[in-house]
Amino acid sequence: MTKIAILGANGRLGRVVAKAFIDAGFDVRAVTRSGKVPAELKGAMAVAGDALDRQSLVRATEGVDIIFNGLSPIYTDWSKCLPMAQNVMAACYANNALHLFPGTIYNYGSPMPAVLSEDTPFNPTTEKGRIRCAMEELFRNEAEAGRVRTILLRAGDFFGGTGSGSWFDLVVAAKMTKGIYTAPGPADLVHEWAYLPDFAVGFVALARNLDKLGSYEALNFPGHAVTDLEIKAAAEKALGRPLKMSAMAWWVLRAGSPFVAMWREIVSMSYLRFEPHRLVSTRLEGIIGEIPHTPLDQAVAEALEDIGIATANGHLHAA
Repeated sequence: MTKIAILGANGRLGRVVAKAFIDAGFDVRAVTRSGKVPAELKGAMAVAGDALDRQSLVRATEGVDIIFNGLSPIYTDWSKCLPMAQNVMAACYANNALHLFPGTIYNYGSPMPAVLSEDTPFNPTTEKGRIRCAMEELFRNEAEAGRVRTILLRAGDFFGGTGSGSWFDLVVAAKMTKGIYTAPGPADLVHEWAYLPDFAVGFVALARNLDKLGSYEALNFPGHAVTDLEIKAAAEKALGRPLKMSAMAWWVLRAGSPFVAMWREIVSMSYLRFEPHRLVSTRLEGIIGEIPHTPLDQAVAEALEDIGIATANGHLHAA
């Protein structure tokens, strides 16, 4: 049985990916700083490991075949990203493990092309974009040196899964129980979203098709490239009632950004809410077959249930 270690298994992405690999029959090791994991990951072996301590991480991943890198420092603490990435490379090399990594669209910078393919060149214009590019350069260099094989799957904004911290729960759905839909940008602007259960199944499919992949692959995951008008309609269908459209008060964040670090970081990435974009892939379907894609109405309904908002069917979705 293939053994996979999920780094960051307490995080939103890590939880969903770990669950997908458990359901797929993999031997899953859930690595967290505390050594504890949520109840939903029953079936995984919980192991303590500190991503900022290289030897701790090497020990926590000993004997695995694959390491999924779901590590994600909070927005104000991205100086940790590259040291963590270097430690993950060391753990992969020490254990001869494949590296699976979720990429972002930060690499493309602003202005961002409306259509993002695997061949679209990077042009980072923010510190976070530059950090992401440096991480990917590290992974590519390790692969080209024959040390660590990396398979990267790039996605847009996350929604779905338990936990908090996404634009969907912090902004879009924050006031839905009061009948308000909050649009982070122009309501008719196309924005790339990734429904996490689909994204996780995409990683499982890649892990099952490694013979079709090289030493370094950076693939795009086309999720839901939709407008806030479309998400609002799906939410209204799920809730069984209309929602009032409201706009996010960006002026408040901009005014307070010199004084509030988190607001400053959010404002630095605000272009993502005002420039239309979608991910396309020329290769993913040829590798894994049909790309996982839950219909928008179902995905939004389940995402609402996952964050505790009851839908019109009268019960919460079982996470």
